[in-house]
Amino acid sequence: MPPNQKPSYVGHRERIREKFASGGLDHFLDHETLELLLTYCIARRDTKPTAWALIKRFGNLSAVLDAPLEELMSVKGVGKQSALFLKLIRAVFKKYSLEEVQDKITIRTPDEVLTYCKASLAEHTEECLELIYLSVRNTVIGTEIVSSGTLDRVSISPRKIVERALAAKASAIILVHNHPSGDPTPSADDIAVTKEVTRAAALLGITVHDHIIIGRGQHYSLKANGRI
Repeated sequence: MPPNQKPSYVGHRERIREKFASGGLDHFLDHETLELLLTYCIARRDTKPTAWALIKRFGNLSAVLDAPLEELMSVKGVGKQSALFLKLIRAVFKKYSLEEVQDKITIRTPDEVLTYCKASLAEHTEECLELIYLSVRNTVIGTEIVSSGTLDRVSISPRKIVERALAAKASAIILVHNHPSGDPTPSADDIAVTKEVTRAAALLGITVHDHIIIGRGQHYSLKANGRI
């Protein structure tokens, strides 16, 4: 290469950054978004092959960001720093989503918290139960993962859930948990636990607004489907 000639990837980095600067991500394909992100953590190398390798391995941008650190590092061209950078982007999105929910005046429908729920639990490879605590005006006052592993009527204690809600000074709660299998359809235990928690909470004046199950690109609201 002549001394004054820049490597081809340098021009590509400049073009893809300018594309974002002029129009945001609206017209970016998933692999282009990854190319752009990787330019900030991979120096002196074309990021396009690595972006395509990630898409080929995981399927789409969301799945890449949800992937565990070790699986990201198994992709050719992705080192520890690159994998950590992608996980940082995912963590920032989760924090942003929570703050967006907390900034709302009231929470009345599952859709208003769904973005946060997906951001919070979609990447977990084991089942987790998260509580969203609401004030008397239905503003979000906090969240907490209270159980993980295999969730059933034995591992989820309605008493523990109510105690955590009382400790948070919540007037209402939304239960959220994930199905790592990808299918958000509630099991018999999911429905039974929801009913038990709802009854226990009602005795102390706490309302269970919903139980949302997160799957792979899907969700199921027990409230919207008449199960609460």
